Amino acid sequence: MKTSRLSAVVVGTLIGLSGCSLIPDYQRPEVPVDQTWDMPAAAQANARRVNWQQFFQSVVLKDLINQSLTNNRDLRVAALNIEQAQAQYRISRADLLPTIDVSGSGNSERVPGDLSTTGDNRVTHQYSAGVGFTAYELDFFGRVRSLNQQALERYFSTVQAQRSVKVVLIAEVASAYFQLQANQQLLAIAHQTLASQQDSYALVKSSYDQQVATELDLSQAESTVRTAEAAQARYERQVAQDKNALVLLVGKPLAPQSFVAIELDALRVDEQLPVGLPSDLLMYRPDILGAEHDLKAANANIGAARAAFFPSITLTASAGAASADLGQLFAGGQGTWSFVPSINIPIFNAGRNQANLDVARVQKSIEVANYQKAIQVAFREVADSLTARDSLNTQVIAETRLVQANQRNFELADSLYKEGVDTYLNSLDAQRSLFSSQQSLVTTKLLRINNLVSLYKALGGGEGADIKL
Repeated sequence: MKTSRLSAVVVGTLIGLSGCSLIPDYQRPEVPVDQTWDMPAAAQANARRVNWQQFFQSVVLKDLINQSLTNNRDLRVAALNIEQAQAQYRISRADLLPTIDVSGSGNSERVPGDLSTTGDNRVTHQYSAGVGFTAYELDFFGRVRSLNQQALERYFSTVQAQRSVKVVLIAEVASAYFQLQANQQLLAIAHQTLASQQDSYALVKSSYDQQVATELDLSQAESTVRTAEAAQARYERQVAQDKNALVLLVGKPLAPQSFVAIELDALRVDEQLPVGLPSDLLMYRPDILGAEHDLKAANANIGAARAAFFPSITLTASAGAASADLGQLFAGGQGTWSFVPSINIPIFNAGRNQANLDVARVQKSIEVANYQKAIQVAFREVADSLTARDSLNTQVIAETRLVQANQRNFELADSLYKEGVDTYLNSLDAQRSLFSSQQSLVTTKLLRINNLVSLYKALGGGEGADIKL
């Protein structure tokens, strides 16, 4: 009676332990940033997610992005990493259940007479067939489940890493395309300026031949031509390099129409990109989500390290049939079975288990720091983009007006020189100022549109996480 009661207590205890978990309760770390942006509250509250198809409005650019999402090798590697992490999670999940195998074997043995107990040569046969499992661990203290939870969080982290690669790729393709268009526009300005300066040089040369212009005028006119030639060669090189960069990002050769020159002003993006509250970054930034999953994985690993301090119980069992005659293997009365439980109780391991637990705890602290740093980096990227957005708009307007003023100044100075009222130096200075301001305006427009792309990327893009197990 006492024995049956003791057995019932032991069974009940084991059943209770089988549901326990030594994983610490997860608490999201404190967010180390302000909870508001430096912008109107209404703009913070009205946050809708904008995907890249809505954000970018150029048909050519959309096609390039679509091609890159299909062919880019970095994105392909990230997708394969997800498949690998998914498979590793399935392997870990399989450890929760016993692995059952069917086996069959045969053994024939000849024993010489001097080794036989009967003194005669003897040949023996043994055949067996059965089904069973080997060394299945009863997860009473949650070690296997902790490792399974860790593998699951690693898989989720890999999914977010793939999302991050995708958002970065979209932004890089857009930036490369805008850079190409800006350099093609600068090349066109350099070509136009060179043609104008060649005409001016021809006019000065004619005046010099007629002893109207001085040798200094001729030298200055030639210097502007050489400067424009160098600028044109530089932009030709940059355009060629921009095309190569775009081909690499897309991952395949591109048709000539992909490189057709388009004014930056015609390449529209959604300038009213909603920002939302800083807390939105915790839900949409893939790098932040990935860092939190890494933190949860480290937290689960603590549970596995804690479980190592407790006994582990493994079971090996099989059932089948055995016979000395193959024909009688499955006849009645040939059944066999075995059941081999084992328990391992840690007593002394020179502090290895404690060291493993300390490593797991330190790794969690590292992941906390990485998570908080990811939030700080994200906050700075958004804040920098927001700060630059309004100032770049103002700068584009100012530089547009400067180009218009320099254009009028050059036309007036050139007219006065041709009429013989003013020196060529004033016309030359006006032409240089015009060329410089035109270049500066294109560069600022490129900065402005790239800033909007950076803001789109900093907000985490508009793509949701598609997690499948």
